[in-house]
Amino acid sequence: MYPLSLIYGLVVFIRNKLFDVGILKEKRPDIHTIGVGNLAVGGAGKTPLVEYLIKLLLQNEFKLATLSRGYKRKTSGYVLADATSSADDIGDEPLIYKSKYPIDVAVDANRLNALKKLSELEQKPNIVLLDDAFQHRYIRCGLNIVVSDYSHPFFSDHLLPYGTLREQKNGLVRADIIIISKTPERTTPIELRNVLKDVKPGPHQNVFFSYLKYGDLYSITDPLLKLEVEKELFKYHVMALTGIANAAPMITYLKEFGNEVYHFPFDDHHEYIPKELEDIKRYYEQINKTHKIIITTEKDLMRLKNSNIWPIAKNMNMFVLPVEVSFKDKEEEFNQIILKYARTNRFHHKKYS
Repeated sequence: MYPLSLIYGLVVFIRNKLFDVGILKEKRPDIHTIGVGNLAVGGAGKTPLVEYLIKLLLQNEFKLATLSRGYKRKTSGYVLADATSSADDIGDEPLIYKSKYPIDVAVDANRLNALKKLSELEQKPNIVLLDDAFQHRYIRCGLNIVVSDYSHPFFSDHLLPYGTLREQKNGLVRADIIIISKTPERTTPIELRNVLKDVKPGPHQNVFFSYLKYGDLYSITDPLLKLEVEKELFKYHVMALTGIANAAPMITYLKEFGNEVYHFPFDDHHEYIPKELEDIKRYYEQINKTHKIIITTEKDLMRLKNSNIWPIAKNMNMFVLPVEVSFKDKEEEFNQIILKYARTNRFHHKKYS
């Protein structure tokens, strides 16, 4: 695959150069924008970071919107989510944001078009969070955050298809904030400093280390029905059902507390069909244990709620493992960078950012 990576890299290099010299035009929107992306494809933990930003900004009384292309949705063009939207309409990740938070959620492959429409809303947002838009260079976000997985960092990776990088590593220069995500709990300060040396941030860049923090399990049919993983999961034999890019941290966590864990992995954003759920249900029923449970993710739940499979899923003993981002240190510093940008008036932003 290495020769193909060279060809791919040349195409990406030329495209970025066309933006750098101004032949292809970047547009800075008239609305505050925060981009969350990565250099590699999938699995870095962008979704929980977007949720972190949503909660932070809502707590500080900003009116928010999220914008993404709506990967694997069955609609086209601009869609503004409402209470009836499904994963087929807007994609699984946008549906998480819409179902959990009082914000506007839009999807459109043409981000510029979507930003224009969002700015025309009667109650337009103060800030738009652009999910997975780092390579969408027609928009120049006011603040760019790049996320890289600790276990598979960008500096040890290669261009597609030999590796997983979407563009050359020097593209990171466009980032304002670099987050090394999914940092192991027992990582030492020396190990963090070694990673920081490999990141080689520029003087304009801030680097933070984050990790995933799992919450209490809750039933897919009754969110008030909960199980504490660390206190109760030891009694259960677990079937884990995942359609995400990197389920390894979740499975490691479940194995730490569960009696026995069987993993049924599917591809990221997998569209489940009735036969698959029937097969999983049959396998589950054949487990000859008194205490057993099926555990999935919030992203998977969004797709399981599609009308063709929800009648099957809701009759399975299935619980969701929620996940959120936390920081190893400097959390307040990160928060203040975000809030300082969010509070900056438009004139100052144009002049100094």
